[in-house]
Amino acid sequence: MSYLAFVLRRIVIKGTSGAGKTTLSRMVAERLGVPCIELDAHHHGPNWRAASAEELRASVSAVLDDSRGWVVDGNYEAKLGDLILDRAELIVWLDLPLLTKLRRLVHRTWRRWSRSEELWNGNRETLLHTVWGAESLFWWMLRSHVRQRRNLPRKLASRRYVRLRSVEEVAAWLAALPQGVAP
Repeated sequence: MSYLAFVLRRIVIKGTSGAGKTTLSRMVAERLGVPCIELDAHHHGPNWRAASAEELRASVSAVLDDSRGWVVDGNYEAKLGDLILDRAELIVWLDLPLLTKLRRLVHRTWRRWSRSEELWNGNRETLLHTVWGAESLFWWMLRSHVRQRRNLPRKLASRRYVRLRSVEEVAAWLAALPQGVAP
């Protein structure tokens, strides 16, 4: 895997809900000894108030200046533009099969709801929010799955990225990362 020959300290993990962005981001950040930046925590304020584009850009820009590097988990290009992608040295696209992501999303949603887990800024998932209506998490994930497969290959073509299409590919990629130093 030739991308491991470079010293990388700024990595973006992209994918839809249920792809494993947060889990992989935390593992990579820990392995490399850099901070993990979860974009959802910057975007979702108390009572699920969404940050404006200006608020999100300001919040994220502040943490991207960390000289140690970072691993960013998330998307939000509609509000951030290429702010993160332009600073990234590697983009990891978790393009797992739709059924894998759906299974994970069902399991995660059930766990969060049944345990009343706090997510960001006091927010908790509700079953209504996740499964009902055109803006539900499940419908958003389905639309994003199609949109990412259509748009990301073109958007990422001029950037250094890796597209991981299975759980096995993700595990192999993670196993190839050196411990304690950037790849």
